[in-house]
Amino acid sequence: MLSKIPGDFSKISKENLNQEILRVAIIAELDAINLYEQLAALTDNADIKAVFLDIAKEEKTHVGEFQTMLLRLDQEQVQEMAAAQKEIKELTGK
Repeated sequence: MLSKIPGDFSKISKENLNQEILRVAIIAELDAINLYEQLAALTDNADIKAVFLDIAKEEKTHVGEFQTMLLRLDQEQVQEMAAAQKEIKELTGK
């Protein structure tokens, strides 16, 4: 199921608009990754599977690009990511 991306950005403050734009872009890329990987899993055609998986991999790069930009703009996101990494390390020992 694809995410419903908000179409009305008029209620978002100008201060937060770029962060929200990047989050929407991340959502769209994650949806694309899920779609392409699911389609790859459905086909028995090796060529089609390879193309879908290659495109999904490219979308993962896009997620990373958008996330990198988001982390430049949202210090709270940086702090929460660090807290999440610490929590996972405590939970898993890795």
